Amino acid sequence: MSHDQDLESIAARVRENWGWFVALGVILVLGGLVIIAAPLAASIAVTLFIAAVLVIGGAIQIYQSFKVQGWAGFLWSLITGAIALAGGIIIYTNPLAGTLALTLVVAAVFVAQGISQVVFALRLRPHAGWVWVLIAGVVSLAAGGMIWAELPASADWALGLMAGISILFNGWSYIAIGLAARATAE
Repeated sequence: MSHDQDLESIAARVRENWGWFVALGVILVLGGLVIIAAPLAASIAVTLFIAAVLVIGGAIQIYQSFKVQGWAGFLWSLITGAIALAGGIIIYTNPLAGTLALTLVVAAVFVAQGISQVVFALRLRPHAGWVWVLIAGVVSLAAGGMIWAELPASADWALGLMAGISILFNGWSYIAIGLAARATAE
């Protein structure tokens, strides 16, 4: 099947199921709004989910390291698995401290990403679209700076707000896809 045929097949399926796309989008938008309305609960939920992933991943990595004990990376695999397991347990036993630590990491990532995008935009300057990269960098810097400046209070809302906004925009994208498919189906 050629690339064009594959794209047309996907488009046909989306047109046939446009209502499901809109329904999923509405559910995600409503879910995103609920999360935005309760950012502390969402922040703690995100933190607990990450803790669970670290505990499960760490335990599996420790088990895996013993399965390949003769491997040159045994010790490194065992240590990183133990750190992940311990970190997950620590976060799980004190989710508010875990939320604070994760918020600090998010703020640092936003600042680093913002600096990187601003530098990249300035290098792109003669090319069309460089301003959008610059704007994205400034927004990332501002978001990271606001989160950083409000620590530790921002730990109460930052992770949950970001999760809610992300889910809300995903919902809007499904609604847009569904409505566009409906328009082309008629």
